[in-house]
Amino acid sequence: MAASAGVTRTTCPYCGVGCGVLARAGQPVKGDPEHPANLGRLCSKGSALSETVGLEGRLLHPEARGQRITWDDAIARVARAFSEAAAEHGPDSTALYVSGQLLTEDYYIANKLMKGYIGTANIDTNSRLCMASSVAGHKRAFGSDTVPGTYEDLEQADMVVLVGSNLAWCHPVLYQRLAAAKAKRGIRVVTVDPRRTATADLADYELRLAPGSDAWLFNGLLAAIEAAGALDPDYAAHLDGAEEALAAARDATLARVATETGLALQTLTRFYTDWIATERVVTVYSQGINQSASGTDKVSSILNTHLVTGRIGRVGSGPFSVTGQPNAMGGREVGGLANMLACHLEIENPAHRSAVQGFWASPTISTQPGLKAIDLFRACADGRIKALWIMSTNPAVSLPEADAVRAAIEAVPFVAVSDIIARTDTTALADVVLPASGWGEKSGTVTNSDRTISRQRAFLPTPGEARPDWKIICDVGRAMGWEDAFAHESPAAVFREYAALSGVAGALGRDFDISALAEIDDTAYDRLAPVRWPVSATKQGGRFFADGRFYTPSGRAQLRPVAPRAPEVRPSAETPLILNTGRVRDHWHTLTRTARSARLSRHIGEPFAEVHPDDAARYGIGVADLVCVSNPLGEVVVRALLTERTPKGSVFVPMHWTDQFASKARVDTLVPGLVDPYSGQPESKAATVAIARFGAAWHGFAAVRGELAPPGTAYWARAKAGAGWQAELADTEAPADWEAFARTLFAAPEAQAITVHDSARQSVRVALIADGQVAGVLFAAPEPVEIARAHVVAGLAEGASAAALLAGRPGADRPDPGATVCACFDVGANTVLAAIEDGAESVEAIGKVLRAGTNCGSCRPELRALLERARPRLAAE
Repeated sequence: MAASAGVTRTTCPYCGVGCGVLARAGQPVKGDPEHPANLGRLCSKGSALSETVGLEGRLLHPEARGQRITWDDAIARVARAFSEAAAEHGPDSTALYVSGQLLTEDYYIANKLMKGYIGTANIDTNSRLCMASSVAGHKRAFGSDTVPGTYEDLEQADMVVLVGSNLAWCHPVLYQRLAAAKAKRGIRVVTVDPRRTATADLADYELRLAPGSDAWLFNGLLAAIEAAGALDPDYAAHLDGAEEALAAARDATLARVATETGLALQTLTRFYTDWIATERVVTVYSQGINQSASGTDKVSSILNTHLVTGRIGRVGSGPFSVTGQPNAMGGREVGGLANMLACHLEIENPAHRSAVQGFWASPTISTQPGLKAIDLFRACADGRIKALWIMSTNPAVSLPEADAVRAAIEAVPFVAVSDIIARTDTTALADVVLPASGWGEKSGTVTNSDRTISRQRAFLPTPGEARPDWKIICDVGRAMGWEDAFAHESPAAVFREYAALSGVAGALGRDFDISALAEIDDTAYDRLAPVRWPVSATKQGGRFFADGRFYTPSGRAQLRPVAPRAPEVRPSAETPLILNTGRVRDHWHTLTRTARSARLSRHIGEPFAEVHPDDAARYGIGVADLVCVSNPLGEVVVRALLTERTPKGSVFVPMHWTDQFASKARVDTLVPGLVDPYSGQPESKAATVAIARFGAAWHGFAAVRGELAPPGTAYWARAKAGAGWQAELADTEAPADWEAFARTLFAAPEAQAITVHDSARQSVRVALIADGQVAGVLFAAPEPVEIARAHVVAGLAEGASAAALLAGRPGADRPDPGATVCACFDVGANTVLAAIEDGAESVEAIGKVLRAGTNCGSCRPELRALLERARPRLAAE
């Protein structure tokens, strides 16, 4: 799979789809047409990767409380802190919190250090927040954390059910593959979600069920399968617990399910009839299932339906968990979770522990599971953790009860953070900060959602003093006295050791075995093509469980009776609304990468709350108002987006914004740390909140060439734009001097000011001139300012005059493109509407004229909505 000269074949660092990309320094990336995950396709985030690899904001050398230190000093500090904590307080006083952003080699070495050498299983990962319930459900049913199917099943199915999975925004390339297959073969698509997401645009019909009621829906399906005589009598020989699961499901009568889910009887009947009548059915599920205090049972309710019908491991048929991060699956393989050993071996199995310790020749081995993420940070808060190392993640933002997590990190005597970005909410709390190599600078492997292992390769020079994570961990291991165990000199050497250990696991009868790769040399490792595990002498890739052989003690699948449970926190008079959290289309996690791309912020560059219009009217909230969303844990201030996509009684707030990009938008502050008892995964979809209009005296919009520091107003949200930054602003009191405020805002105390006051509208517009050009512009008014933001930002970057910029709107000779719809090709809503007026009567026609919707396809639902909006007006003309 050699790439052309100067081009590096590597893998995207975003979601669990695991797309192959072709990268060249200084050039836009392209999709790899030979990679089996994407076959050349890319989403908007992947297409913008080259815009996110600059050195702005990078951490380039080790620091100790803001002061530069040497690597030798940094490694010594970390090694000493962990050694002393383990010696004085025991190994369980130390902890690592790692990330699905790590490569498999990084993950493996971290797991080896903690579980085999320091002697604690207190290593957990942010993957606990997204797929732990799926892991637990798999292990309960299959005896192993095995994804049975492949991506091809989505295209070969006759029916695909998407449960709590906004595939269009969160896994766009899989959405593209499914959309293409539907167009070709007529696959029936059903979405199951309380919200109407962009993915519903592809659906034949939707099941907009009540939040948290998924287990009722699938228990009802299980009962309907039995009632229809659709149980597979041959596959029943491979099952234990089927009768108990069926007995529990018999309470889920059609009428009861309708009551619990809020779905119409006709809709339920249609869904159950279609599912039962369709042999090739794939049920895709994601965070809407996993992120629940009963997530494992919800997973079991889905698995039960496929097991009793034998629809598992067959072409176009099976349950399918799609992961959120690029290497969440790789972390599962190497034992990155606190309750696992490497290679799908069990930490509580003495034979497994002995095998791993013997392979590692380690002085100890963890004998019991460590602390899962929520409990780990509670242990930080109460003093049990004395030394903490956080790698490639931002828990001060992303964990539930985020304010408490921040305080917990501050309470730990020694905190190290490895990251690529110098200033994050979490690095601000560290004693030592370690500069890690980023995407494009380091090499290793990742495993995607369908078990395909791919290489991630370097094509950029390593900046400053940054080092790959595996090397940093090895350096610490050697400094702690384990020279031979951490003597690896390359990621290839780490991979060979890991692959060899998988052979030990295979010999013990486990599913994960890539031992055929244990002897590859550095050249073969460099050339390694994508390969789906297992990769052993006896088995290569493929699907699992069609033959009825499982990894449980009995060798049969274990069905679990499921008793549906409502979310633990219920709406009340004080907090009457259910809070749902999740992602937006063009951003990723806590913005440390995607916020570097102006293009990715054009679609959505400000934190928001989706509010149903009826709820908005009830609480006195208008279009584009700022709102305070709160509960006893804290509050956030975000922009109201009135939409019927979110059901009455609920609000949706995305999880991306941090204190680096907004004044008060860390939504996980509001999420209580309630967890699933089996998986330890938090409930991130069912907090309860109150909502109220934020009383701002003025609103503003600012754009500046160059850097824009956090403005300091009561509300602000900043985003990369053009040649600099833009910001939405609001405050409870107006400045006494707008020109002075603008000079402070833009850090331009000597700039000349041009100010326009509109006394009738009580608005003000200020442009600052420095070195003969406009340095920044500020618009302020009592209500959200109505200007063409894209025009202002573009004009500022192009050197437009102060007069042109302060007009706030383009002249007749320069149409306003409007809000960005297609981030891949930077196409605005007004441009799309103009194309429709000129005769583009379909999404495909718009694509031919403007290219919008022809790359990742995530904007196609919005294009279709613009068509629907325009048709009545065009018909009347």
